[in-house]
Amino acid sequence: MGEPGVTEAFHRLYYDTAVWKDTYWLGVRTQKCPLDLWVYQEILNETRPDLILETGTAHGGSALYLASVCDLLGRGEVVTVDISPVEGRPQHDRITYLTGSSTADEVVGEVERLATDHERVLVILDSDHSRDHVLDELRIYSRLVSPGSYLVVEDSNVNGHPVLAEHGPGPMEALEEFLAESDEFEVDAAREKFFLTFNPRGYLRKQA
Repeated sequence: MGEPGVTEAFHRLYYDTAVWKDTYWLGVRTQKCPLDLWVYQEILNETRPDLILETGTAHGGSALYLASVCDLLGRGEVVTVDISPVEGRPQHDRITYLTGSSTADEVVGEVERLATDHERVLVILDSDHSRDHVLDELRIYSRLVSPGSYLVVEDSNVNGHPVLAEHGPGPMEALEEFLAESDEFEVDAAREKFFLTFNPRGYLRKQA
């Protein structure tokens, strides 16, 4: 994985410039590390999900990106959840927007209903980055992931891993607790092959 000091220094430099906040897919703000987006298309090509569940919609750029890859693959749809509606989100036949907390009973119930008819399900968690919220999401959404597919925990780089040391317990701490209580998932370190990822230890593959 390269020289840790150099890799972490570049990670902090890249993150602190906030250029990732000025990243767009087809004109829609995406706020992702482009290297992670490349990894996503590799995962989608390999797993061919029927349904992608995303928590944390923001401007809708990542949902549009995922839907665009689904277009290229000729299969799949995206259900994305956010606590707040945002005007001007992209409209796409493969995207369904849900408004509410990703852990609220009514939202979870609707997501479960939508997932019922899909054989291959992939989940991406990118909403509230506090440890307790992410851990709740992990416990709820992990059961919807199909064997051999992925549960991705985004922004596990905060709270000093290696950025935003002042953040407080977040996705990484939730990940560690979840992995200690579940043996269904394994960290797929190969998804971090580009050295820079905003999701260290966050690419979880469900045992087939």
